[in-house]
Amino acid sequence: MSTDRSIVLFDLFGVIARHQRPGTLGKMAARCHTPADAFTTAYWACRPPYDAGRQSAPEYWTAVLRRLSLSVDADTIEELRLTDIDSWSRIDDPMVAYAQSLRDVAEVALLSNIPSDHADAFLAAQPWLHNLDHVAFSGKIKAAKPASAAFHHCVVAMRAAPTDFLFVDDREENVRAAQAMGMNGHVFTDRDELAAVIDTWLPTRGLTRK
Repeated sequence: MSTDRSIVLFDLFGVIARHQRPGTLGKMAARCHTPADAFTTAYWACRPPYDAGRQSAPEYWTAVLRRLSLSVDADTIEELRLTDIDSWSRIDDPMVAYAQSLRDVAEVALLSNIPSDHADAFLAAQPWLHNLDHVAFSGKIKAAKPASAAFHHCVVAMRAAPTDFLFVDDREENVRAAQAMGMNGHVFTDRDELAAVIDTWLPTRGLTRK
């Protein structure tokens, strides 16, 4: 059942923010004196519990280093942690402006897979996030896409119905998961295509926000 609200729920990375800065994993691998492909495999293999708020940053980086049979020390962990946060810090300014402009005609929210310490850094550096109607970071809500719990959090937190949402993500598996929850979904490729989809989805572009 719809509550007749229009909520555009954005993914962050690959939509409003840039993906990880190219070359970062190689840089971190070199810091650890380990092959880049092995470091990349360990980095992503250990990531899910960190993204979902079930591990702290030191626990995550300890897991990565141990998987690589490397020594673990606090200085290395902190250097890797800060390099990692910086590598995910770039935004797409035109997309930020577009998302903000939608607040004249719809509610705008965010659902991102991002560790808790990354989320803190992003919130501190990007004040526009505080102007959105809701922001959900996986490391904070203890649930990561494509798990249904991540989408359920947004529905409950916004006191809405799944059909009130248009979920926008660059990963098809996440969009399919949102649709399975009853949300509308769009796989993001570029801003112009998204704008056309939203123009069709919204009752009218001049609709007053609820």
